[in-house]
Amino acid sequence: MTVETFELAPGYHISRVLRGGWQLAGGHGAVDPDKAIADMRAFVEAGVTTFDCADIYTGVETLIGRFRAAVRESGDLALLERHKVHTKFVPDLDVLPTIDKAYVGRIIDRSRQRLQMDRLDLVQFHWWDLAVPGFERAAGWLAELAREGRIRNVGGTNFSGAASKAMIDAGVPLVSMQVQYSLLDDRPSRDLAPVCAASAMKILCYGTIAGGFLTDRWLGAAEPTQGIENRSLIKYKLIIDDFGGWDLFQDLLATLKRVGDRHGASIANVATRWVLDQPHVAGAIIGARYADRLPENLKVFSFSLDEADRSAIGAVLAQRKGPAGETYALERDRNGPHGRIMKYNLNEV
Repeated sequence: MTVETFELAPGYHISRVLRGGWQLAGGHGAVDPDKAIADMRAFVEAGVTTFDCADIYTGVETLIGRFRAAVRESGDLALLERHKVHTKFVPDLDVLPTIDKAYVGRIIDRSRQRLQMDRLDLVQFHWWDLAVPGFERAAGWLAELAREGRIRNVGGTNFSGAASKAMIDAGVPLVSMQVQYSLLDDRPSRDLAPVCAASAMKILCYGTIAGGFLTDRWLGAAEPTQGIENRSLIKYKLIIDDFGGWDLFQDLLATLKRVGDRHGASIANVATRWVLDQPHVAGAIIGARYADRLPENLKVFSFSLDEADRSAIGAVLAQRKGPAGETYALERDRNGPHGRIMKYNLNEV
């Protein structure tokens, strides 16, 4: 099965399914570091050559760096050349008013050291509070570091369309914007797509299967009202509520199940395929601790959605109620239910 690729920037190709690293940070259960590192080779050999991580994902950059060091020591330089790593620059909320280029450089150099890379393939920049001035200037410092050779490509994460355009207009060559995008959350199609259409920026998607809610496991299941096991599931349950509630969510799952059965695919496969087919989408990030579900995830490349599939899915989506507003606006409201579950200061130097 051939994994689709995408040219995100001139001469820079990524796999259209990216291996997400958030689950390796420990918030979703215990992690066996040696097994996680050993399984990284399986992803690259299968064609999932692009890994996504972040400076604030505890220990994940270091794990990937250990993998790269082991590959380098084995002499398999061809595999190392195929392997791409996307990390993030997420300055703490508390330091936004005083951030300077030296701070940016220290965080970037720390990521280079952890990942054991002379030049970072893609740095995705986030700014917690758009009401605090200076995000265009900080993005510009990343662009300067790219010109100095410490970064290959600059992108963003969780910026609105207007803020993305502001950075591009300021001369920052954003190649991508990583945002939550799924059947349940179509805000990027309204907010970011026009910016992408007018620039070279593409969309990288997380939350494509809504933390596991868009899977066969939840079809016919009772609505969870308490005891949701982690912050990720709380986050996506809020999105389901915004989308239209549990009954409409179940209608969507049932429709995805019928579509998937026609193609020998799972609900998660259909949900991911739908996102990959949206305009300006370069890739979808699938979280994984280990490689045990890799063959199942790769089935997304074994089929195509036809007009009947898209029509059936569209009939359910036409009943949606939300989420409304700009990309990530709900999450930026620290007094609202989406913002209250965030952690804002994880990157102290």
